[in-house]
Order: sequence, then C-alpha cells, then structure tokens
Amino acid sequence: MTATDTASLFEREIGEPRRGRREVPHIGLPDRRRWLGMSAIAVGWALWSTGIGRTRIVNTRGWPLLRSFFGAVTHPELEGSFLRRIASATLVTGAYAMLGTVLSVLVGAVGGVVMSETWWARSLASRQRRARPIWLAARVLSSVVRGIHEGVWGLIFVIVLGLNPLVAVLAIALPYGAITAKVYADLIDETGAASFRALRATGAPRLTALLYGVIPSTLPDLVSYAFYRLECSMRAGVILGMIGAGGLGFELTQSFNSLRYNEMWTIIGALIILSTLADQWSARLRRRGSTRNVRATLVAAFGLTVASGWYLGVHPSTLWSSRTREQLSFLGKHGFPPRLDGDAWARLWRGAIQTVQISILAAALAATLGLFVAMFASRENQVGRVRTWIVAPFARTLLLLARAIPAPVWALLVLFVVFPGIMPAAIALGLYTFGVLGRLMAEVIENLDWRPTRALRATGAGRVSVAAYAQLPLAAPKLASLSLYRWEVAIRETILVGVVGTSGLGRILERQRVGLDYRSMATTVIAMIVLTLGVDVISGRIRRSLG
Repeated sequence: MTATDTASLFEREIGEPRRGRREVPHIGLPDRRRWLGMSAIAVGWALWSTGIGRTRIVNTRGWPLLRSFFGAVTHPELEGSFLRRIASATLVTGAYAMLGTVLSVLVGAVGGVVMSETWWARSLASRQRRARPIWLAARVLSSVVRGIHEGVWGLIFVIVLGLNPLVAVLAIALPYGAITAKVYADLIDETGAASFRALRATGAPRLTALLYGVIPSTLPDLVSYAFYRLECSMRAGVILGMIGAGGLGFELTQSFNSLRYNEMWTIIGALIILSTLADQWSARLRRRGSTRNVRATLVAAFGLTVASGWYLGVHPSTLWSSRTREQLSFLGKHGFPPRLDGDAWARLWRGAIQTVQISILAAALAATLGLFVAMFASRENQVGRVRTWIVAPFARTLLLLARAIPAPVWALLVLFVVFPGIMPAAIALGLYTFGVLGRLMAEVIENLDWRPTRALRATGAGRVSVAAYAQLPLAAPKLASLSLYRWEVAIRETILVGVVGTSGLGRILERQRVGLDYRSMATTVIAMIVLTLGVDVISGRIRRSLG
C-alpha cells in the first residue's frame, strides 16, 4: 500500500473533511465572496494598526547591516575547528529532533487510540458513563497541550529541569504528540474503522481488533506522518537551541550576537542539509510505501533513536529526581494563581490584539508569496526542459531557505531595517511561514488533475490563463485550507518573534520571564491558549463552510 503524500496527511492535521472523494469541491459563490471580503477587511485593519502611511516604518540606516548579512553568503566560515563544532551541534539538533519525534509518535499512538471514535464505538453509542468522559477529556487535553507553542514548553522545562537535554526532547514531544494524536485518531476512524468493527463483531477483544484490523491498513500513513513530524522537529530543535538547549540554535544565536555573518551562513547551510535529509527520507518512504520499506524504516529509526539518546546522554531518572520535584513545587508555588492585578487586563488585551494582527499579516504575506512561488516550484507546472530543471529547483531552494532560517532570526534581520512594532514581527513570521506553506502548496498543485491544463495549453493559452482557469479553481479549496491552518499555527508562533522585542503576547511573556514573574507568565500563557483555541474555532468554521 502506498502512503499518502504530505499534503494529504496535512489535511488530516487541519481537520479537512475526507468523507468521499470529490475531484472539484464546490464552494458557493456567496460564501466565497463573503469570506474574501472579511479577509480583506481583516488584513486592512491589521495594516492600519502598523501605522503604514502615517508613521515612519523603514529604518534606512539598517540597510548596510542587511547587505552585510546577505553579502556573507558567498564566503561562509569554513575553518576546521568551527566546522567540527557545527558538526557536533548538528548532531545535537538532529538527536533532539529524533528523540522528540519518537516520543511524540508514542504519545500520539496512545492518544490517537483514546481519542478515536472507533475505539469507543459501542461505548459512545450507548453513552456509557465511563467512556464518554475519557474520550472528551482526551480531546480537550490534546487541544490545550497543542495550543502551547514548543518554545513556551521549553521555557517551562528550563525552569524545572535546568539546562538538560530532556528540555528540548520533552518540549518537542508534548505539543507534537498532541497534534499527532489528533491525526492518528482521524486515520483510525477513517481508514481502519470497518475492519475493526468486523473483527469486533466476531467477538475479538478491542486490542486484538486494533492490532489486526487497523494497524496493517494504516501503518504506511502512520509512519509517513511521523516523518513529516520529524522535519518539523528539526526546525523546533533549532528554536529550542536558541533559548538555551544547545545545538545549532545556540550557535546561530552566538554568531548573530557577535555579527559574524559568515558563520551564520555556515550554520544555515547545516540546517538546510539537515532539513533536506529528513525531507528526502520522508519523500522516499512516501514513494515506496510498501510494508517492507516501512519495516526497514522502523528498524533504522530505532537505531537512530538509541544512538541519539546515547549521544545526548539522556537520563530519564532526571524527571523524578529530588531537584525536579523541588523545582515543580517552586513553579507551582510562584506560578499560581495567575496574576491579574493592576493594569494586567489592559496589557493582555493590547498584546492579544497585536498578536492577532501579526498573525493575520503573516498569513496573508505567506499565502501570497507561497502561491506565487509554488506555481514555479511545481515540477508538473513547468513548460520546457530548461524551466523544469532550473526554475523548479531554484523555487524549491528558495522555499527551503525561507523555512530553514528560524523565525526569531528573520525577526532580528527585519529589525535592521524596520522599526520595532507589529510590522517587523509580521514580515519575519510571514517569511518563515512562506517557506512551509509554499512547499505544501507546491505539492497540492503537483497532485492536481492535469488534463484541463494540458487541454488549455493545446489551444495555445498562456501561462496566466492556464493558471486562472484550469489550475487555481481545482486547487483553491486545499490552498485556502492550508493557508487557514498556517494562520492557526502563526498565532502560536508569534511567541517566537515576540521574544526578540517586536510586539504581541510574546514580548510581554519575555519581559515577564526576564523579571522572573512566574504568575504573570502563567496568565500570559493562559491568554495565549484561549486566543489560540478561539482562532482554531474560527479557522475551522471557515474551512467547513468552504469545503
């Protein structure tokens, strides 16, 4: 059985309905116009809040620094001792990603079963008192855990565990485990439900029905999604390194603080290589998704997991050590109850509004750039051998570079030439999101039905006409869903650009962290969770109305 492509698996993550396959999902014209109009109003409101056209935004004095950064790309640091240090840091980041992904998959496997309707089918149908509360509690817990960004989890674990490799591993495992559980629950309900019910009808226990009726048919998809998470974990490992976990993120921060741009490009090159290896491994598995290849992949993953744990020197006993218990007690004592005295409400309200504005502008920028570049990045969308072998790889390299540079680094670079506020945060987050969204959009375009495109090309229609009348109408529903989902993700990732002094709840959280005001930090985190869940609800409603 061939595993589904990345974009299809991503649809499960965003909750895209998959009951019945439709070649061209219908979007009612009134609904489309209404949501487009509301989106335009939201973007206009966010742009107005930046002060564009009313205040100075561009800092012309910063252009020389930005030119120095991009000029250093032609002469990266290649000194032997530095390369050895970066190689070690690359292994650390890769090990974080590997262990974090494995733990998130384990959490997702257990959570996915508990969250699936298939596992509780009879109990939920009969509304048994014990089953429904467990099912609902698992889904609510998953929503809350994935509502907290891995960077925030990292800050929490640093307080509890100190500078320990488990900080990065757990900070990746918890939110990604919650996301994986949601995806795995959907896979169980949509792919293996019929076989599960058939085995249960013969009297087989639930666990037996799961192992023999669900796992064989869903295993390629489960493994393929795990490898998509591995690529995400690579980027998360860099972010966590920037807050003290070590690895490439730490090295990147050190080089940036000392303005050694040639070193930064060497580190960015290592990030690109790391991301490419994960992406190619996942792509190869998707193309050759047989059971034999899945087994070989699982064996290789097990070996890398053991090697990663050994290399990092991970000691699980740290989790129940006396120091950890003391720090948990300290955090509970000084972090709760949340603080809402003084003008806390006003600060949180302003921060929440800024966070929403940043996320709207970032999503709009990423969707615009992503769609444009995705049209060139799609191999099927090229005409002529030269364009196929030059334009598509160049576009994909551009997308890879955009997502390889962490959002905080983009924010620091943008702050060279844009005054602090909403605008630099939105631009930085938009550029980073553009790299992720553009890649997914390119895969959606590649997986289209290309018969209408070829028919229009045969009539002599130009590229713009082909895109407008043959490609975009087919791809629009999925592209809109992906853009909306990245808006949901962007609302959490505003934390990343806020901690470097831009705007929003992230900036408030960073100030509270520096001041060791844990109760106020707890308040801000709760506000972020509520805001994230609210955006998730709005985005989900829009996707359902468009689907």
